[in-house]
Amino acid sequence: MERGLRTGILCLLLLLVGVLYFSFLGSHGLLEPDEGRYSEIPREMLESGDWVTPRLNYVKYFEKPVLHYWLTALSFKLFGENAFASRFVPALLALAGVAVTAIFGATCFGGRAGFLSGIILGTSLAYFAMAHINIIDMTLTFFLTVALFSYYLGITRDRGWLLVFYTAAGLATLSKGLVGFLLPGIVIFCWIAYTRRWILIWESLSLSGILLFLLVTVPWFTLVSLRNPEFPYFFFIYEHFVRYTTTVHGRFEPWWFFIPILLAGLLPWTGFTLTGASDAILGTKERGEDQEVGAYLLIWFLVIFLFFSFSKSKLIPYILPVFPPLALLAARSLDIWSYLGSSRALRFGLFCASLFTLPFAAALVAYPFFQDRFPAQELLRLGVPVAITMALGTLFGWFFWYRRRYHSLLTVLCLCALLQGMAFKPLFRFYGTILSAKELAGIIQTERRPGDLVANVGEYHQGLPFYLKERILLVDYLGELEFGYRQENQTTWFLDREAFRGIWEGENRVLMVLPEARYEMLLQEGFLPGKILGKAMRDQLVVLNRADGAQ
Repeated sequence: MERGLRTGILCLLLLLVGVLYFSFLGSHGLLEPDEGRYSEIPREMLESGDWVTPRLNYVKYFEKPVLHYWLTALSFKLFGENAFASRFVPALLALAGVAVTAIFGATCFGGRAGFLSGIILGTSLAYFAMAHINIIDMTLTFFLTVALFSYYLGITRDRGWLLVFYTAAGLATLSKGLVGFLLPGIVIFCWIAYTRRWILIWESLSLSGILLFLLVTVPWFTLVSLRNPEFPYFFFIYEHFVRYTTTVHGRFEPWWFFIPILLAGLLPWTGFTLTGASDAILGTKERGEDQEVGAYLLIWFLVIFLFFSFSKSKLIPYILPVFPPLALLAARSLDIWSYLGSSRALRFGLFCASLFTLPFAAALVAYPFFQDRFPAQELLRLGVPVAITMALGTLFGWFFWYRRRYHSLLTVLCLCALLQGMAFKPLFRFYGTILSAKELAGIIQTERRPGDLVANVGEYHQGLPFYLKERILLVDYLGELEFGYRQENQTTWFLDREAFRGIWEGENRVLMVLPEARYEMLLQEGFLPGKILGKAMRDQLVVLNRADGAQ
């Protein structure tokens, strides 16, 4: 079978997925809390000119390294400080991840499998969704993907790829810390143990590569530690080992948490991915020369999935790095089955796919009638188009299987997956109305005068400083800013309710943002009532104090 991916086919793949990712990318406000946080930190870097010490709401913030902030700040320089620029980096890196996955797949399995792996990865629900959200996990995923692909090529084809491996591992480390080299290291060791080729440990070492890794990582970690002596303990010990082994961050989930996340996140390809992984476990008899790379991809998936499953701190995006190897395994099996005309294998794959896709589509249509948070008609408007594209993909798949037109079957699956992605787009705009501080900031900007103070009471909407371009006062809240608060004198910006009462009832104008229920509680505690200027995010009020005579 032809190896490699022709330029025209690669361009078509990037065009299809690129349109899917970049269309309407900035059409909704920054989602709380992640997009607000990962937009405000780069904005403050640009404002202050300090590219070493990350700050959030002008407080030191050391939970993550700096690379993602730098890339986002560069995007702001190019496109302005807006939602499109905020999401440009994850969308671009997600698209680049599709490209390198397709190229690797074509190199190892052939051009058709490479193209299929790009479509499967790019349209898998979780990967597609994270391409539209400004979070660090997509940056980490891209560099981990490049690192693990280049390592395999460096060991099996050209040692020059090892330089790419070490550089990418360094960039992954500069994106999210020690997992940037720890995870590739565990994957590689487990693969070497599986193959029993222990000599590969020695062959994996490259002095030039190690120097490149150090050149990428050491300068910033050294500078930030010199300027902030408290950084090494908080970042390396607290944010890695304490976070992994304890529930200190309040993100504990059971060991099986990622199983349903993975099954849903792979839609509409879940069934084909499971059968592809099964083929890798059993060994592919028809193409024995690919068994080694299949084992490498399977180990890649299992190591990262189990690593985060054992963690005491779990969030949905953590397992994003397992999607590229799973996409490749699914693509390899689909390509083999269609090329060989394996009717039984395709039938089993379609059956597995139907088990996940059709119930999910039915749930999208039924759920609006079993909840009372939102109007059923609004949720139906969002869910029905997605359900239709999922159902059509499955039904047309069975139709072409019955006609034994297997290449048409793959084509319709790919087209429906792309249409499913477009059908999901309005869901982002819906969440933009209930999870974004943009409308709150708009209410404030309409009424704000020079010198007005903006206070967020009881919580912290992290997009507010981004939209307002200034620091906000936090009342009855420390949260993830507690460490930074304790490093410098921040007492004038972090207040309890009684200290804030004096400001609220003082001579200066104050605009307060808080939930409606909390405002009622403050009134019961004797706070002077203010003028309600507006309401957004379902229950968040913007209230002006009596400084201008409001009753």
